[in-house]
Amino acid sequence: MNKKFYITTPIYYPSAEFHIGHCYTTIIADAIARYKRLSGYDVYFQTGTDEHGLKIENKAKEAGVTPKEYVDKIILNAKDLWQSLNISYDYFIRTTDEDHKKRVQEIFKKLYDQGDIYKGEYKGLYCVPCESFWTETQVVDGKCPDCGRDVNLVTEEAYFFKLSKYQKPLEDFYETHPNFIEPESRKNEMLNNFIRPGLEDLCVSRTSFKWGIPVTFDEKHVIYVWIDALTNYITSLGYPEETEKFKKYWPCDLHLVGKEIVRFHTIIWPAILMALGLELPKQVFGHGWLIIDGGKISKSLGNYKDPREYIRTYGVDAVRYYALREVPFGSDGNFSEKSLITRTNSDLCNILGNLVSRTIQMGIKYFDGVVHESKKMEDIDAYLTESIYNLKTMVDGKVESLKINEALECIFEVLRKCNKYIDDTTPWVLAKEEENKERLETVIYNLLEGIRVCAIMLQPFIPETSEKIFKGLNISDTTFASIDKPVEVYNLGNEKPANLFERIKED
Repeated sequence: MNKKFYITTPIYYPSAEFHIGHCYTTIIADAIARYKRLSGYDVYFQTGTDEHGLKIENKAKEAGVTPKEYVDKIILNAKDLWQSLNISYDYFIRTTDEDHKKRVQEIFKKLYDQGDIYKGEYKGLYCVPCESFWTETQVVDGKCPDCGRDVNLVTEEAYFFKLSKYQKPLEDFYETHPNFIEPESRKNEMLNNFIRPGLEDLCVSRTSFKWGIPVTFDEKHVIYVWIDALTNYITSLGYPEETEKFKKYWPCDLHLVGKEIVRFHTIIWPAILMALGLELPKQVFGHGWLIIDGGKISKSLGNYKDPREYIRTYGVDAVRYYALREVPFGSDGNFSEKSLITRTNSDLCNILGNLVSRTIQMGIKYFDGVVHESKKMEDIDAYLTESIYNLKTMVDGKVESLKINEALECIFEVLRKCNKYIDDTTPWVLAKEEENKERLETVIYNLLEGIRVCAIMLQPFIPETSEKIFKGLNISDTTFASIDKPVEVYNLGNEKPANLFERIKED
């Protein structure tokens, strides 16, 4: 039976249209999901939207529509964006889904019945945009420490989750599961800034707004964000029922989240799971932000374009490649159209596109498109072919440690070697003498093999481009398992290949 792999993005908050930052997380999740599928895993890849709360209620009121009408339009747009980016998710959950709401109510009641939720009164400083409560010591100059906007003093009856009860179990879990939070700096931040100073019980219901899931046994309360949103990762699998789907995929193998919500996923979420008696996720990875012109991409600042503008202008795989290649995963990285153009021209157009185009053209020109495997290798050939057939092992290690940009660098290093191999072997010179025909065929064949293997390895990252390359090579077996099965004869046909990428003019 195939091994399973359950990967999630956070469920995004649809208060406004999605930006390139949302795309960044989702493209990375998609690349990992595709890689695992090609590696033989039974993958479940989930994304979705977190649709309740005061901010949405207020936005809908301003727009003169119901909250559901407000979010429906944004979700339709988000799904279209994911389709534009070739995101291969298996499930898109919405917290407004009827089955999710029912399951959240059951989870809330279960936690209440067992004493992990109790009723009290909340008095605290509340940030509406972040939907977060803060203490006097946490606010900075009277502002929200996350977004820098005003906080309001709120007093209301509320239900609380006994988060403080799970302080010691959380510390113990961190100790025994050192890879639970990555990168390491995020784990240290959680321990030193939040857990060790002492966890306070968590407000998990509100009475000051109505746009939420009602508490079944006290309907003036709606279930506040934590138990509504975080449980999406298990309600989608059918929990609290012990469904086959739940038994098959839980615990989650990898939650990908932005660094600003690591705290929720590594303190609140594990504590809820402990209270429910469930296994904890295997890993939470808190990645950095994409920055535009030195500042965080912000819906409120509106300092970004619709990502589809980049897709229409430069192509989907150029956008995917840039997001995956430009920033070391885990760190903040600057997004700029200028660097997207530079990266597209240097890597996709020059290194990959030119190599594919001229190699296939040489195969057609010198051998009428029929290139046979050669048994006669020289040292220069062995140097290249060793890199080609070792590539998967190299990339496996990088993907396993979530160094996606380094995985792509490994592939492009082989492509660079192929380009250098052309310069070193000078096939156009070999073609001048009939006696060099066998040697020439060996050179062209090795280049075709390099392109084939690199295209197979590029499938999770730039799938459309890989498909175009396979079509140019006229091959159908493109699984990871096929890498170690060299093609005996390439039948390239006689049609000149189209350019994979057109060079973009830089202003």
